[in-house]
Amino acid sequence: QVQLVESGGGLVQAGGSLRLSCAASGRVLRVNAMGWYRQAPGKQRDLVATISPGDNTNYADAVKGRFTITRDNAKNTVYLQMNSLQPEETAVYYCNADVLEFSDWKFRAYWGQGTQITVSS
Repeated sequence: QVQLVESGGGLVQAGGSLRLSCAASGRVLRVNAMGWYRQAPGKQRDLVATISPGDNTNYADAVKGRFTITRDNAKNTVYLQMNSLQPEETAVYYCNADVLEFSDWKFRAYWGQGTQITVSS
């Protein structure tokens, strides 16, 4: 079994910053791509940013220049630094990772439990 545990959400004023963390644990042999997604009430879950093991990154246009995704491969952890947050970015933020498991040497996609970010105006 593999778990993704997120931390760092909360309430912030418009223009403020937050940093999210997500750590993969359990039967983790290796972690491939990791990423962050967000889902606002009544809307679909959208990509925010992804990062490869070699630190190649991809961002949604809406967050380019304000959000930075990084990872620590030794800790199987991905981070999302979010600056200049706006009220419309209020959502539940989810971590995602492609994990190679000890049990059967297969990659599977896992999701974190989600962390609420509320940006007040």
